[in-house]
Amino acid sequence: MARPSVLVKTSLARRRRRPRCCVSKTEGSGTATLPSAEAAALAGVDGAADIRSPSLMVPAMQDCEVDATATAALGRRVASDETLTVHAGEKLGSGGEAAAGTDSIATPIVSGTTHWFRDSADLVAFREGRRESFEYGRYGNPTVKVLEEKISALERAEATLVTSSGMNAIVATLLALVPPGGHVVATNDCYTETRALIRDRLSKMGILATFVDLDDTEALESVLDQGDVTMFYADSPTTYSNTTNPHLKVVDVRRVAELCRRRGALVCIDSTLASPINQKPLTLGADVVLHSATKYIAGHHDVIAGCVSASEQLISRIRAWHHDLGGAISPNAAYMIIRGLKTMALRVEAQNRTALRMARLLENHPKIERVHYPGLESSPWHGVGRKQMAGGGGVISFEVASDMDGATRFVDALELPLIATSLGGCESLVQQPAVMSYWGKSDEKTKNGIKDNLVRFSFGIEKYEDLRDDILQALEKI
Repeated sequence: MARPSVLVKTSLARRRRRPRCCVSKTEGSGTATLPSAEAAALAGVDGAADIRSPSLMVPAMQDCEVDATATAALGRRVASDETLTVHAGEKLGSGGEAAAGTDSIATPIVSGTTHWFRDSADLVAFREGRRESFEYGRYGNPTVKVLEEKISALERAEATLVTSSGMNAIVATLLALVPPGGHVVATNDCYTETRALIRDRLSKMGILATFVDLDDTEALESVLDQGDVTMFYADSPTTYSNTTNPHLKVVDVRRVAELCRRRGALVCIDSTLASPINQKPLTLGADVVLHSATKYIAGHHDVIAGCVSASEQLISRIRAWHHDLGGAISPNAAYMIIRGLKTMALRVEAQNRTALRMARLLENHPKIERVHYPGLESSPWHGVGRKQMAGGGGVISFEVASDMDGATRFVDALELPLIATSLGGCESLVQQPAVMSYWGKSDEKTKNGIKDNLVRFSFGIEKYEDLRDDILQALEKI
């Protein structure tokens, strides 16, 4: 499939004279358009632009469907994800102007904690919303704003809040959007610490928690019919945690959103394992999308952060709680994520491709019993993934034809991957969940369906042939 052209020249004004970025809101949605003049600056070919970058569609998932309403809302000329990762929030947006007021190509790090006002009238204008500025670092920062605008553009969101960690984003979101007396329905496969937060801590605040199987829509409908549900919460795909099922299940976001919308419940999707390149839950009907920005978004295993994107109204509520929780990200960390994010589309494309090729290779290897990856046609989640994802992501898990000792010999024989948790970075990582997460927890391991011979692999951006040869030689040690 041909890649849309983005080399459309324009006489844009210099950055400091650029009009402030705005969004065009659609009723009942967190999606937004880029300003028409800015979108045209780096537009693709004539015709309606797809929310996905065609180059990222792995062969088995090319028919990923796009929400027609969301596509219409985005307009006919929307820059590709590859272009947005580079320019959104900077040349395309108001963030760069706010961060610097200079002609620097790189977004400057504004490290000041406190911002001053020219006079009392200037302060009043700021308080009344007639002047955009900053007051104190915990409430906002020019460098952080660039990052937030960039993520909003990628998620097709009206607004984004970047936080000091993924868990901070999750906590702020749940506390802001689920009041005492509320009811959260979550999947059994959601991130371990999120599940503990909902089950053990929110319950002490008078919030009811119900857990359902990810693929059991009948159970979800039953819970929705029984009473007022405030929010449905799920990871999709599941899961980047090494302490829950690493089986890469996929939620049918559009179906869940339809069920919840009819009953007035919000839908919140943790899309960390997909990245904004592979999946855009807001365009599928979700109300909120979360990420551990530490993973694919930052992409270099060197900064911890989180983000949440939604409508301006919902983000305002979350931001108020975030101010009280104090989980502000530092400007230095925000800059590192901005720099890493500029290559996210390229990194994720390579990781999609490597993971799919490796999954197909291992699926037919005599020393592999089973491979878990939504990009495989043999996956129970392939049909849903094909509809809503542009690629299967860079993580696969598989069961070697051996016991725990055999799986350990395989892992230890690998020369390139590092034995570590996490995912989404440039380096490939490998782990044996029975050892990494469930050592000494046999009951919990059995409950979560974790086998001793299970291996989880997070692919980096190394050359496929090098990783392939390394894995094949390690399998010979079993």
